[in-house]
Amino acid sequence: MYARLAEDLDALPDLLDAASKLAAGALAGVGERAVVVPPGVVTPAALPGGGMGARGALEEFSRRWEGGFAASAGPRYLGFVTGGATPAALAGDWLTSAHDQNPASGMDSSAQDLERETVGWLAELFALGPEFSGAFVTGATMSTVTGLAIAREWLGERAGVTVSDDGAAALGPVTVLSGAPHSSVLKALSFLGMGRSALREVPVLPGREAVDVGKLAEVLETLDGPAIVVANAGTVNTVDFDDLRAIAELKRRHDFWLHVDAAFGGFASLVPEHAELTAGLELADSVVVDLHKWLNVPYDSAVQFTRRRDLQLRVFANNAAYLGEIGETPDFLHLTPENSRRLRALPAWFSLTAYGRDGHREIVERCVALARDLGARVDGSPHWHLLAPVRLNVVCFAPAGDGTQDRVDALVRAIAEDGTTFLTPTVYDGRPALRAAFSNWRTTPADVERVFAALERVAAG
Repeated sequence: MYARLAEDLDALPDLLDAASKLAAGALAGVGERAVVVPPGVVTPAALPGGGMGARGALEEFSRRWEGGFAASAGPRYLGFVTGGATPAALAGDWLTSAHDQNPASGMDSSAQDLERETVGWLAELFALGPEFSGAFVTGATMSTVTGLAIAREWLGERAGVTVSDDGAAALGPVTVLSGAPHSSVLKALSFLGMGRSALREVPVLPGREAVDVGKLAEVLETLDGPAIVVANAGTVNTVDFDDLRAIAELKRRHDFWLHVDAAFGGFASLVPEHAELTAGLELADSVVVDLHKWLNVPYDSAVQFTRRRDLQLRVFANNAAYLGEIGETPDFLHLTPENSRRLRALPAWFSLTAYGRDGHREIVERCVALARDLGARVDGSPHWHLLAPVRLNVVCFAPAGDGTQDRVDALVRAIAEDGTTFLTPTVYDGRPALRAAFSNWRTTPADVERVFAALERVAAG
């Protein structure tokens, strides 16, 4: 087996060239491929004994698996909120694997310094001040977990207990308030021992997903102690924004930790026309931003920001002699749930270096324009009903007439089988719906025409 490894090492330039050609071929055709491949029955192969070498593995992947992959990097994949990878980000991602750095510790390389530089750039991009520190995590869910873990420690500070030592039970029941919380908030509360039942949904404004700040104030008035408020800078269905400044103003009278989910809506701050939507983000105590969405870097990549790194360190510190002293500038392994991890910052660094603030602003502007184009087409069609204004980059709509869950599910399947685009279902204001999310730098007006034609074709069929 070592001989086979040695052979592959000797042939590495040719192997990487073959992998590059395979990847380049896939990306060259991504705009014309069926966007999704409805899953079929897969018969798992037996675990190889002696193995077939890297060249054989490339051929086996191409033969058995590549054809079943979604064109999620392509311009008409509008499900979830899925960005593509800019060319620079892809190059950075390949180099991330080649250099194979573990940036958890600063004892052996400059990888941590590159991550700190990138986090600083991102904080500047989102207009967060120098009081914020940040670190890379896998995605918005883990960013939420990290932020709410710090918030949990803050609740303990207010109660005179150290949750990181004594456990979540030392807090007793906690209160988490939000208008239209993302499902990952519930997951994080379960994971952190605060419990899903800690979440209390506050009424939203009529016809909106934005919290009614007056109702939030009324609920805060009824509480005996501090709470956590989870605000939205861009909801998943309609990209609605809570009034962050008005919520932060409530802290003058009430004691709460302000956690803001800006997973993709935070990128509105790049565009002067939309920057007002994120006004007040700098007043948060913790912030979630997902980079494999609108920054268009490969999965998985997100950042978490907080103004209380001291509490973050208390939660995630991992003291061990072989890891060295924590020191004035803690290594990242002391700041997030992970110890060892890949250098996720490098693809983001590459993309920010290659295209700068202006290039990424243009991506946001183009996606918003395309979403509005599709929204206008949907609004003018007899087959569809637009459920909410297109505030940013998501179009939320339902079939005209029969809008049952069965009908929507059937449409989602038919759209996937058509292969032109991919949309995900949702429920908005109690109504089963579909949503199209624009966040890929590749998408063009011609793609919108093809997507709308497919929607009309499926609806008529």
